[in-house]
Amino acid sequence: MDKATFDKGLEIRKSVLGAEFVEKSIEAADDFNLPLQELVTEYCWGAVWGRDTLDKKTRSMLNIGMLASLNRKHELTMHVKGAIRNGVTKEEIREVLLQVVIYAGVPAGVDSFRTAKEALAELDE
Repeated sequence: MDKATFDKGLEIRKSVLGAEFVEKSIEAADDFNLPLQELVTEYCWGAVWGRDTLDKKTRSMLNIGMLASLNRKHELTMHVKGAIRNGVTKEEIREVLLQVVIYAGVPAGVDSFRTAKEALAELDE
C-alpha cells in the first residue's frame, strides 16, 4: 500500500461521505474485510478521486448515474449524500436520474429516484 495515496484517499473519502461514516466503516472492519477498506480508500478515493482533471461535483454526478444504472442502492444512498456535500443540487441529482431512466431503463430509474428521495430526506432530518 502506498501510504501517501491512502492518506490522500482517506481525506477525500471523509470529505465526501462524512468523517463519522468513514471512521465507523474502518473501525468495523475485521481481518476479512480490512483489506477491502484499504483498497477502496487507496485506489478509489486516493488514486482516482484524487486526480485533478474532474472536480468532486462532476465525479459525484458520474457516480450517481453509474450506481443508479447498476441498481446499487446502498452505494447510491451514500453517494447522493456525498453529492450534496460536493455541491450537487437536488435538481441536478434529478436530472442525472432522468438520464438513467432513458439510458438504463425505467425500473432502474424508478428505484434510483426512490433511493435518492430517501437519502435526501435523511439529510434533511
